[in-house]
Amino acid sequence: MGEILKVSNVEKYYGNKGSLTKALDRVSFSVSEGEFTGIMGSSGSGKTTLLNCISTIDSVTAGNVIIRGADITRMNSRSLAKFRREELGFMFQDYNLLDTLTGFENIILPLTIAGENHRSAVDKVNEVAKRLEISEILEKYPYEMSGGQRQRIAAARAIITGPALILADEPTGALDSKSARMLMECLESLNTGMRATILMVTHDAFTASYCHRILFIKDGKIFNELVRGADTRKEFFGKIIEVVTLLGGDAANVL
Repeated sequence: MGEILKVSNVEKYYGNKGSLTKALDRVSFSVSEGEFTGIMGSSGSGKTTLLNCISTIDSVTAGNVIIRGADITRMNSRSLAKFRREELGFMFQDYNLLDTLTGFENIILPLTIAGENHRSAVDKVNEVAKRLEISEILEKYPYEMSGGQRQRIAAARAIITGPALILADEPTGALDSKSARMLMECLESLNTGMRATILMVTHDAFTASYCHRILFIKDGKIFNELVRGADTRKEFFGKIIEVVTLLGGDAANVL
């Protein structure tokens, strides 16, 4: 497997000389093609800042972020916009769907912007919709869908262009337990069936238990790492809870 993401000695500061806050402190790790990696940490730990720097939403103060061989920390705004469009897929807690478009139109939009042949684009949408079991809601508008359905439409939109990396920020945060389970099973299917490389920030141990590997962040540094290996999801869940406890969190807040 090739290396998709390499984060090297990344630092992020906010504020000015009189009042500096270090959000990330020399963070380094890599993600290989086909991995499903989670990032966990308490509020203020730096996990969302890290995701924002990788996703090009924010810029690093020092260090490098390399995605599929391209150093995004050295790109200008125009190159970044093109790179973001072609190589990254996004999932957010609040879905970020366009309310005036149907599910089908939301999913096909990135392909339309990229100038893809319409027939080919339609085939891709239908293929992904079938895999995520959302074919029957493609003609519905977001307001006609449940939260879980909206998030699966968002997942389809994230994967449709075949990005190098899918970045998910608390994707189950607004879902009930049943919808969260369905979404994570869908993401697991995308990972195993389509070799999608996923990097997900979550505070939820149940959601994290679907990952292959978890990076735990504390005070802007990587505190610990867990690899699922041959563990069942239930066994991995138990290990995640143990590390959350070591981090000083209340396990009840991550279930």
